[in-house]
Amino acid sequence: MSATGISPGPAYGKRQESPRGLLAAGRAQVQRGRRGWVTVAAAARSRAAAAVGRVVAPVRRTFSTFGIAVTLVTVAAWIVGLTLSWLELVVAAVLLSVTLVCAIVFVLGRFKYDVVLDLAQARVTVGDRAVGRLDVRNASNRALLPSVMELPVGTGTAAFPVPRLRGGGTHEEIFTIPTRRRSVITVGPVKSVRADPLGLLRREMTWTDEQEVFVHPRVKNLTGSSTGFLKDLEGRVTNDITSSDVNFHALRDYVAGDDRRHIHWKTTARTGQLMVRVFEETRRSHLAVLLSTRAEDYAHEDEFELAVSVCGSLGLQAIKEDRGVTVLVNEATLHGDHRTRLMDDLSRIELESRKTKLVDLARSAGMAATDFSVIAFIVGSMVTPTELRSASARVPAGVQVMAIQCVPGASLGRHSIAEMGVLTLGRLADLPLALKKMSDG
Repeated sequence: MSATGISPGPAYGKRQESPRGLLAAGRAQVQRGRRGWVTVAAAARSRAAAAVGRVVAPVRRTFSTFGIAVTLVTVAAWIVGLTLSWLELVVAAVLLSVTLVCAIVFVLGRFKYDVVLDLAQARVTVGDRAVGRLDVRNASNRALLPSVMELPVGTGTAAFPVPRLRGGGTHEEIFTIPTRRRSVITVGPVKSVRADPLGLLRREMTWTDEQEVFVHPRVKNLTGSSTGFLKDLEGRVTNDITSSDVNFHALRDYVAGDDRRHIHWKTTARTGQLMVRVFEETRRSHLAVLLSTRAEDYAHEDEFELAVSVCGSLGLQAIKEDRGVTVLVNEATLHGDHRTRLMDDLSRIELESRKTKLVDLARSAGMAATDFSVIAFIVGSMVTPTELRSASARVPAGVQVMAIQCVPGASLGRHSIAEMGVLTLGRLADLPLALKKMSDG
């Protein structure tokens, strides 16, 4: 107690910690320090592991699976043979070691090439010849030992032996790319390979980037045909009435707000009342091609290839005539604004098992745009009339609709399902005649 009888309290603004609190704070600080050291140690281990990985990775890539197995057997033979004084096993270890050393000699040496991969054409049609050139030059002043250049082409790999090249020497290889099927073929990258005869070691170096060759589907020139069976190149007349267009329809009384340029003065003078011209609205021809890529819609792959060719023929003709064209496939829209982009997209598409059916594709087309003047369904033989009728019912009102059912070998035929004309097409060459029948019908 103080002289005044009042015990001194804590200083104002300061907090007195109990011994238990101070001990807890000390423990927490120690734990934080430990966690910091653990984090630093983990980061150091991670950096060390990354450094070791960078050193070991090239070695691991050089050894084949067979080479790794032989190396492990060699090490085991040395250990067991020397531990047990097993002479035969030591001899085997020596032979395996000599084999590995000889393999290492085969892959040693520096690669110094200038490699050029030149594809004469990046875009060809199915069946056309696609040619490429591989030019290898020794970029050093000393001779390089023989090696092998590997060139991946699609799912396969072509190997080209490169002879011994003196300083500045060159070697050229001409190769062809198979184009029997519509596809996008990845060519490259070119890799130089050195390997021993037993296949223990294999050393690769990449010299070029990969390139793509587009194998376009066959198409038929439709010049002279009426693409989408539209006869009016500028547009088609609708039943919609507008106050401004090119197709005169009738006269009506003037209403406040009408454009005075459309007043018909002769009739106004004769009747004594302002009369204005009204017009029937015309729409620019816009073709929508709906190509089914659902595997269940086709009996075999030939039907799908014919369907892709028909789709490409219609799209190219619409682009050539400067009409609007939209190409839709299941769950995707292809480029219809340029010939090359459209054909490149058609080269990529493949048949797949899908949940979306033709009716879903038609519904998507109706939601995608409202300015279609013609919709053409391109399908296979497995699509039933019921499915075609259901898809046609999803087409917006006022849009002409047709279907082309691709059945290789079938005779050209035409029938109707409700208001939709359906063509049966057996050959791509019959497409112009089929469109003419549709126009006449």
